[in-house]
Amino acid sequence: MTDLLQLPGEGVFIGRARVAGTPHPLVVTVRGGEIVDITSKAAPLVRDICELDDPAGYVKAATGRTIGSLAQIAENSMEASRDTAQPYLLSPVDLQAVKASGVTFVVSLLERVIEEQARGNPEKADAIRADIATLIGHDLSKLKPGSPEAMEIKRKLIERGAWSQYLEVGIGPDAEIFTKCQPMASVGFGADVGLHPVSTWNNPEPEIAVIAASNGKIVGAALGNDVNLRDVEGRSALLLGKAKDNNASAALGPFIRLFDETFSIADVKSAKVFLKVEGEDGFTLEGASSMAEISRSPEDLVAAAMGRHHQYPDGMALYLGTMFVPSKDRGEAGKGFTHRTGDRVTIATEKLGALTNRVRLSTECAPWTYGTSRLMRDLAGAGLI
Repeated sequence: MTDLLQLPGEGVFIGRARVAGTPHPLVVTVRGGEIVDITSKAAPLVRDICELDDPAGYVKAATGRTIGSLAQIAENSMEASRDTAQPYLLSPVDLQAVKASGVTFVVSLLERVIEEQARGNPEKADAIRADIATLIGHDLSKLKPGSPEAMEIKRKLIERGAWSQYLEVGIGPDAEIFTKCQPMASVGFGADVGLHPVSTWNNPEPEIAVIAASNGKIVGAALGNDVNLRDVEGRSALLLGKAKDNNASAALGPFIRLFDETFSIADVKSAKVFLKVEGEDGFTLEGASSMAEISRSPEDLVAAAMGRHHQYPDGMALYLGTMFVPSKDRGEAGKGFTHRTGDRVTIATEKLGALTNRVRLSTECAPWTYGTSRLMRDLAGAGLI
């Protein structure tokens, strides 16, 4: 049996799992190659653990029962071959808001400008990419958003008639923060991820998502796939909701790694994120991005999303953005990359493991039917709240 999750040998991990015969999701952790149910009345939700003063300490000390081996549950989490009578993984967050930040890397910035200029037409992208690179160059990585130097570049671009709303959030003073999906709507390791059927130009966005408690404290991190419809967003930024928030379009997992003496925000900032796309047509795409090249820190992005101006009483999962926007041709030259149904997408980092999902149309993915009201009723029925 292959090591699908690629978890490191150390660290404190929490997540959620489904077990037949139990109506509510279980809060689980990883111990010695096994997955252990630690759901309790003291902390029946992942949200509750993240709100504690010491989430990692709580998980380390929590008693529980083994529900199966890590390898077997990972294998059964693959939706294409899943046996629902056996345990499988869910998204590791529950009541947290699921937010995302965009245009946080220079490569992503340039590609968003290209999308806007191409008006969703991939055939125009290569020519526009060359024009934009000539105009503003490739290396904005040392440019601090909102700085006098950034504002001078903005002034020059406006004079040239080349300013963009994406450049505004990429090098301007304000970060782009948007809602990726509703609480309880994200999917986990092995699940199918969805593309809206109107889209013909789309891609995965391999990211790290930080998990913040309601007071803004970042308590851990997970991997994420911020599935994106390039043609829809390229037509108009006002279509961002349609481009980003569809059935099964937000993947998180495989677990949240909580901060402790072995893992901290410094590890998030220095992580390398790897992407592999394997198509049923034999197409393979691989790439990597370095979190060290992010233009806004995770702390700044969380502060932009939550604070005295906006509270999240159940905390938040925040995708930090990606620098990897695939442009490798898939088929006709010059048309770049787009997904095909059946693609297997794996996102991995050394300290968070691997998140693998299969691509389908959002209309063909399992419908989202288990929301907050059902969860509360099921927890109440089990005497947990």
